[in-house]
Amino acid sequence: MAELRRNHMLNLIKLMRPSWKKFILTLICMITATFLCGLRLGLVIPLVEKILSDKDIATQTKSIERHGLPLPPKIEKLWKDITDKLILFQGQHSKEDLLKIIAIAFLGIIFFYGLFNYGQTYLMSYIGQRGVTELRYRLYNHFQGLSLDYFTREKTGQIISRIINDTGLIQNALSKGMGDLLLQSFYVLLYLIIMFSLHWKLAILSLIILPLIAMPINRLGRRIRRIATNLQKRTANIYSIIQETISGIRIVKAFSMEKYEAERFGRENEMVFGVTMKSQKRLAAISPLTEFFGSIGFVFVLWYGGREVIKGNIPISYFLAFILAMASLLQPFKRLSAVHAIFQQAFSALDRVSEIFMIESIVKERPDAVTISGLKKVIHFSNVSFTYPGEKQPTLQDINFEVKTGDIVAIVGPSGVGKTTLANLIPRFYDVTDGSIKIDGMDIRDVNIKSLRDQIGIVTQEVILFNDTIIHNIAYGRRDIDKGKVIEVSRAANAHDFIMALPQGYDTVVGERGVRVSGGERQRLAIARALLKDPPILILDEATSALDSISEKLVQEALYNLMKNRTAFVIAHRLSTIRHASKIVVLKGGRIAEMGIHQQLLLKGGLYKHYYEMQFKQ
Repeated sequence: MAELRRNHMLNLIKLMRPSWKKFILTLICMITATFLCGLRLGLVIPLVEKILSDKDIATQTKSIERHGLPLPPKIEKLWKDITDKLILFQGQHSKEDLLKIIAIAFLGIIFFYGLFNYGQTYLMSYIGQRGVTELRYRLYNHFQGLSLDYFTREKTGQIISRIINDTGLIQNALSKGMGDLLLQSFYVLLYLIIMFSLHWKLAILSLIILPLIAMPINRLGRRIRRIATNLQKRTANIYSIIQETISGIRIVKAFSMEKYEAERFGRENEMVFGVTMKSQKRLAAISPLTEFFGSIGFVFVLWYGGREVIKGNIPISYFLAFILAMASLLQPFKRLSAVHAIFQQAFSALDRVSEIFMIESIVKERPDAVTISGLKKVIHFSNVSFTYPGEKQPTLQDINFEVKTGDIVAIVGPSGVGKTTLANLIPRFYDVTDGSIKIDGMDIRDVNIKSLRDQIGIVTQEVILFNDTIIHNIAYGRRDIDKGKVIEVSRAANAHDFIMALPQGYDTVVGERGVRVSGGERQRLAIARALLKDPPILILDEATSALDSISEKLVQEALYNLMKNRTAFVIAHRLSTIRHASKIVVLKGGRIAEMGIHQQLLLKGGLYKHYYEMQFKQ
């Protein structure tokens, strides 16, 4: 367990590495602020002894030497030099003058203390924000590199929670937790030095109580960490519900499920409330527990030291300074207790974030991967089989066929037969389980992934548009936007007319997921995007499904323009749209049941004819 805690702390410290120069500056600010805080406390002794009771500094010095711990020779000499100067100084000034000097010194110390405290607070905030900004980027980038199987089994809300909520807890630990851990530790050290220098026996008595403070806080911290893990999972569920209901709001309203979704959210929200209050109950207990046990030690020292003052064994001035130092010690201990809870929450978040970084994409690029450009001859599917991760039953088995340059290959069959899965293997969204897919004799697993996908354009039934302008959606992935070229491909995709009818034309923002344009318009924008990419290989996955007849006609014309002089894989339920395909592959049970051109398959009288006649009758 201790090793695990060390690893967590080490991982937090690693996040601070990009700002190590600022961290050194932060330490300087912290040490200076701590020194000024001690200097402020030290003003109590001359204020009480010389000004209020008319004793000299020499008497105070002898008392400190008698009751405090012995100082190293060099520090003792420095102390004596300072004392001699103070004795000379006090003899040259009246009480009123000394009071003014102490008041001015006190204000100066407070000003510079505030200045350096501000500096360390700002710098630690910068370090924390910078570290978590880098972490969020790395996490987001890692998500981008994962293969599709991860996103099919994980909820979107869970992913968002890891990027936003979990990293927020880590940022709090870096900015607030780490800053307080260092600064309050310096304060603890300062007050202990003051206490031991004033009266070492009283200091030891006051420290006996520390284990009583540490034990309950440690137990509470472990409990808080377990609760924090549960809370993060519950919060992620809320993100998932929000994401699902907002993205599917039309379906929710169409089925009058607003009340059901509100109740579902309410149940999860109440669970988050319950877990949060469990955490808050323990967090709230830390401060009073620290204060109570600390006060036991404080009261005991007050009683014992007060007796010594009455007997004349301890000067009132530095007993007062001792009490102030001990009382001041309670505050950093309370802050450190709160820091313990912050770190427990952050450690839980680190575990969840670390889990993501441990996940590897099942689609990996080989170190010696080669770059390809274009399709020159043939794409060959050789004994291709595929099984989804975690499943036993293969989705595709023993798929064998060839596609020549310029061919249009239609893939047909009932829903769930593996048509889309077969198409997803071409750009390596998944890797084949057995067999191989080769482009011009080269296994696509030996090809640089980016160069492979640069050769492929995809238009699916569910078109994804971003909440951006039309021109940027069409030119997605192209940094050098040529508006003339965008207009050209938009005309070819039968999209230019409806774009120009929009309020801002090509600068119209389409809304999230393209909600401000119709389904047929979204399809034509996707076709324009594919035309602008100008890929030699096309994948059209149900690109004309769920469109009215007018939209379908426009989209079909756009698709015809898109497929000119390209090799295309067309997945279609409407068999009338693929009658002129160079090759039709009929799938059944994940295997190729039939293969040929339209007329051949009709004459064969098999599955394809059966599907075709069913649609013709409809």
